Amino acid sequence: MFDEVVLFDVRDSIARITLNRPDRSNSFDLDAAREFCAVVERTAASQARAVLLTGNGPRFCAGGDVASMVVADDRAAYLRELARTLEAGLRAMSELPIPVIAAVQGAVAGAGLAVVLNADVVVASRSTKFLTAYAGIGLTPDCGVSYLLPRAVGQQRALELALTGRVLSADEALEWGLIAQVVEADDLATVADELVARVASGAVAALGDAKRLIRSSFEMPRVQSAAAEVDSIARAVTRDEAISLIEAFTKRG
Repeated sequence: MFDEVVLFDVRDSIARITLNRPDRSNSFDLDAAREFCAVVERTAASQARAVLLTGNGPRFCAGGDVASMVVADDRAAYLRELARTLEAGLRAMSELPIPVIAAVQGAVAGAGLAVVLNADVVVASRSTKFLTAYAGIGLTPDCGVSYLLPRAVGQQRALELALTGRVLSADEALEWGLIAQVVEADDLATVADELVARVASGAVAALGDAKRLIRSSFEMPRVQSAAAEVDSIARAVTRDEAISLIEAFTKRG
């Protein structure tokens, strides 16, 4: 048993969130989903400048814990609460004003895909497999998968994954735009650490605004998105981080 199903600490301005149910392939039961929500809230309240999201054990995340659904007195009510809770936590993670880097390995299935889709940059070990998994047990997508997956890979590819049970290799996931980088398993931790350290040392307020602009662009017309860009860049140029970086840039010229 693992007392802390989601680990959290902040070191060197980096919030480290670790899914910690390796005996259950880091799947989410209701307690784990609630703990994840609490950890995201702690991250938002911290002084972290970036997030590194990982999963303990050989598999990153197998989605929802099917065993917990089976023993529930009311499966529909339990699954409704689980899906609502986890989706809220993942949406809150996507709305954090700092970059979220995910390092994944082994298997990313079901709601595990939602975890990946709500991260900003995803690095995967070469042996990682990606699948929707829902149809195989007679269920349907949850936690934002049906919304986010077609936006990441396109409608037809999302339909193929959902309807055929196709399993994507890491290289295919990279080609499809689901992830950003594929590395050898032995290099995953090092590459992820270097990446999150690099973004944490950058102009984090500007990075947070860029993330917000891109993620919100699907929700608004182009004119409204452009207006948001104008407001954002006008604010950014007055910040100390931009003033010093612009000064350094002009001196290099």
